[in-house]
Amino acid sequence: MRRYFLPMFALLLLLPACGRSQVPVWLDANKATADDVLDGLQGSGKDLKSFTADVKMTIDDVIMGTSTTEFGKTWFQTKPAGDSVMHIALDHKTVGKKEFPDKRDYLLRDGWLTMRDDASKKETRIQLAPAGQKVNLFQLGKGPFPLPIGQDKKDVHAQFDVKIIPHDKDDPAGTIHLQLTPKPGTQLDDTFSTIDVWVDCKTRMPARMGTFNKKQTEYKTTDLTNLKVNPEIAPGDVTLPALKPDWTTIDKPLERPAPAK
Repeated sequence: MRRYFLPMFALLLLLPACGRSQVPVWLDANKATADDVLDGLQGSGKDLKSFTADVKMTIDDVIMGTSTTEFGKTWFQTKPAGDSVMHIALDHKTVGKKEFPDKRDYLLRDGWLTMRDDASKKETRIQLAPAGQKVNLFQLGKGPFPLPIGQDKKDVHAQFDVKIIPHDKDDPAGTIHLQLTPKPGTQLDDTFSTIDVWVDCKTRMPARMGTFNKKQTEYKTTDLTNLKVNPEIAPGDVTLPALKPDWTTIDKPLERPAPAK
């Protein structure tokens, strides 16, 4: 599995309705508090049915001083039953100043994460939820995608120290930078040192997300551009074509508990 990919899914989910009347503080990013942002996150996404965006995902190796960036597009759609589908298609990457073709697909659908790598002709399917069971894969401390979306700020504060980071010249324009630091002993404490989200108040969507690993040796950044909210999504945008015979598939279902003796 690509090391940055699960945090990427977190980035692409619903974020606050900047500028709505019930959250007037969003009109002045310089005065927003962390709780103002969390209140907005709790009520986010009510009107969002779909979106598309161009994606840029970067891994910076702090020790080696190297950087790798992959480029592509994403499609998100909420199905009538309330489940969500997400597809990310990457087509090229840069390593340093060199550019290479690199086609990869990632699909989150029906409780499974499917990853395809054209270079190796390999598909890996990972089950994230039991068949027929609806699980909030984005709930803090329970799913693999750590963002406080649609959750009470009390639950967020129970697991994270939360603060607003002052705007920096390299931040995306018109954003608010929220930083979450996992508290000692919580589920995500072993995975992340910090989680950063930059929220664009005009589009009501994330402009950037960053995650610093626990050892602080890698920082992973995802940027969204050319964002379109509630466009029509074609069936082929959120499905993958049938595999050719020369491809290999690996399934990784959820482990079942051992039967009681």
